[in-house]
Amino acid sequence: MSAEHASHSSHASMRLIDDYARGEAAMAADTVWALEAHLETCALCRSRLATSVATEAPGLAALVDTVRAGLEPQLDAAVTMPSRRYRPRWVSAWLTPVMAPWLVMTVAVTLLALLLDAAGPPVVFGTASPMVLIAPVLPLCAVAASWSRGLDPAHELTASTARAGLPLLLRRSTSVLAVVLPALLVEGWLTGAMTAAQWLLPSLAFTSMALALGSVVGVTRAAAALAIAWGAVIAAPAWGTGRVPVVLRPDQLPVWAALFALGIGAVIARRRAYSVL
Repeated sequence: MSAEHASHSSHASMRLIDDYARGEAAMAADTVWALEAHLETCALCRSRLATSVATEAPGLAALVDTVRAGLEPQLDAAVTMPSRRYRPRWVSAWLTPVMAPWLVMTVAVTLLALLLDAAGPPVVFGTASPMVLIAPVLPLCAVAASWSRGLDPAHELTASTARAGLPLLLRRSTSVLAVVLPALLVEGWLTGAMTAAQWLLPSLAFTSMALALGSVVGVTRAAAALAIAWGAVIAAPAWGTGRVPVVLRPDQLPVWAALFALGIGAVIARRRAYSVL
């Protein structure tokens, strides 16, 4: 990053802050993003920005003063709301406010599959364990929920922050995988119906492909489409025949690894597209 760009270990230059205060259209998008991310954590640069706005954009400063003068009487008369229950800052940075029910639901589905495994095979399902069939796409449900506009009441505020886009999407996806994957590991170990190799790489491959396709059609749509395709093309026929799908056999792991790498590469290549989702 150049000397004029903001970082967490140095301060932004006054020229850069002045350009930002004036709303210079020529400023590169990545420069604006870096400066706004820096301003979030640097009180000194925020103070310098306030000074710059007063001198470089007096019209904006006057507008802010007018709005403040109009709001102050209303704010003074407003009823003080009781403080909300304390929530660690990292929780808001990694999870949406309504993700907990979806994570509970996802884990509940794995428990249901565990019960089916214990009660049904081999008479009902043959060698096609329900856990094996749902494990590759189960994380997609939680990943879709983590980036769903309808499930995030603070979506508009989140989307307008400097850190919106791929970094926030990766945080939320990681947080849901950290819950779902250990649950699958434990339940696979309890049933003995599948090894981690059978579903871990497919799960990661589906997740990376959902994020990659999400840069074009939206993460929620991409995850739903992949889950439906898996159910219609792979899971349903395997359930009917009672046999483990060919795509989940050990000799197919290199293919899943290649799809995982391809998805990660596509996410990196299209990393700027996620800020407008």
